[in-house]
Amino acid sequence: MAALPTLKRLLLRNPSNPLSPFRSLHAGAGAGHANHSVTLIPGDGIGPLVTGAVQQVFQAMHAPIHFERFQVHGDMNTVPPEVIASIRNNKVCLKGGLKTPVGGGVNSLNVQLRKELDLYASRVHCFNLQGLPTRHNNVDIVVIRENTEGEYAGLEHEVIPGVVESLKVITKFCSERIAKYAFEYAHLNNRKKVTAVHKANIMKLADGLFLESCREVANKYPDIEYDEIIVDNCCMQLVSKPEQFDVMVTPNLYGNLVANTAAGIAGGTGVMPGGSVGAECAIFEQGASAGNVGNEKIIALEKANPVALLLSSAMMLRHMQLPSFADRLDASVKRVIAEGEHRTKDIGGSSTTQQVVDAVIANLDRRVE
Repeated sequence: MAALPTLKRLLLRNPSNPLSPFRSLHAGAGAGHANHSVTLIPGDGIGPLVTGAVQQVFQAMHAPIHFERFQVHGDMNTVPPEVIASIRNNKVCLKGGLKTPVGGGVNSLNVQLRKELDLYASRVHCFNLQGLPTRHNNVDIVVIRENTEGEYAGLEHEVIPGVVESLKVITKFCSERIAKYAFEYAHLNNRKKVTAVHKANIMKLADGLFLESCREVANKYPDIEYDEIIVDNCCMQLVSKPEQFDVMVTPNLYGNLVANTAAGIAGGTGVMPGGSVGAECAIFEQGASAGNVGNEKIIALEKANPVALLLSSAMMLRHMQLPSFADRLDASVKRVIAEGEHRTKDIGGSSTTQQVVDAVIANLDRRVE
């Protein structure tokens, strides 16, 4: 039970609302806040640009955050132990994308971080932003993904030349844990439905165990509707009628696919926030992995979209019980998107990263109409 406060801080979308057990804490914005240390990993590609954007905005609004910066890159053999120690000590990390080699090369440092810190729950919030046109309206999907096992267990070996065996690991413990997280999130945030995504028609034992665990947890939340959907049908339903989904709980690989699909439907990976949480630590980064490193042209032109990481930083501030700062940042970013004057190319504009940052800073203290 010692982990419950950490769990609730990420489960609650807005700790200033009446559901929050933390709503009376840190009510003021500005003076009186002690500095909080956060581990910062700028990462690869566009990572330094978008993490730098967050630092500028935090400085402009005098957020009580001190960043401990570490250089970590996806081609390293392992995450340096001093970085792991910093995250364990600070409990919170803000991270840019880390490029993972395809095929050969080193193992994913993203996966290593999740396993080392037991960041078992990934949460990506995919929703329509006012003023940003999309094919579908009324999209408000929260994808909650088991983050430590499944196909990402990394248990692969070559049996004989030309034959590779890759093991998918599903456990009762991890399946129950992620199901409980999903239902607790739905309960605390007035969500009405949880949908479990699976392929139990084919993987009857592994995905069958995942479904069995979800059903057992669902029975403890009679006020929340529960349903199940096969992953291939889920993808089709997402692109045709995404408004039917509310909270989605998934094993590891399916969650990555579903979150990126939902992000694309709701406005693109450049505007969708996310975070991963464990019993002790949390890492906040761009919600959907596609495009989180960018390409050389975007980097050279300094036109990376900082919105996703800015919104993820607002999630981080709420997690750290700093709701007034989170609300200012969240409102400012959404106001800039709604007004439409400062947008990067991926969402229909031509602005640079710095121009978007300047607009967000200029909007920080505008009154909400």
